[in-house]
Amino acid sequence: MSVRYLLTTTALAAAGLATSGPLQSQTTELPEPRGAVQLIVAGQIDATNQGDEAHLDSTLLETLPRHELETSTSVTDGVNHFEGFLMRDLLERLDAEGDTVAALALNDYLIEIPMEDFHDYDVLVADTMDGETLSPRDKGPLWIVYPRDDHPELQDIRYDYRWVWQLYHLEIQ
Repeated sequence: MSVRYLLTTTALAAAGLATSGPLQSQTTELPEPRGAVQLIVAGQIDATNQGDEAHLDSTLLETLPRHELETSTSVTDGVNHFEGFLMRDLLERLDAEGDTVAALALNDYLIEIPMEDFHDYDVLVADTMDGETLSPRDKGPLWIVYPRDDHPELQDIRYDYRWVWQLYHLEIQ
């Protein structure tokens, strides 16, 4: 058991987000990750590959449809070009059901995001910005990005808090 797993489990339990076991009666097996795991998804999901969690490497994430988005951010200059997959496509692939997604970053930043955000907006989980692969030094490998320039309501600070960079764990509640 890794130190990161223990820290994540402890952080989620402290926030009241940990689950004690599978929340759904039937599960769908995902392929095992072959490379480094980039994202772990737990909670109310049906598709799993590690106990009651989905451990996703770049190969598994690349099976999701690719999307592009041009938008400004509150932490970069100008308009940036992002590429990645839609959060709703990931949630659908994992047969996720719930009202909230708790997103945890490598730096232990944790925020709860209403599930309706992913249905109301084309929220991207970006792995590239301006043609460059995101790395942990530059908000990667995954960054939740909202289409803020397309919707005036997304320019509210409440949404800025939901832009999770260095994303590595989601808990569906």
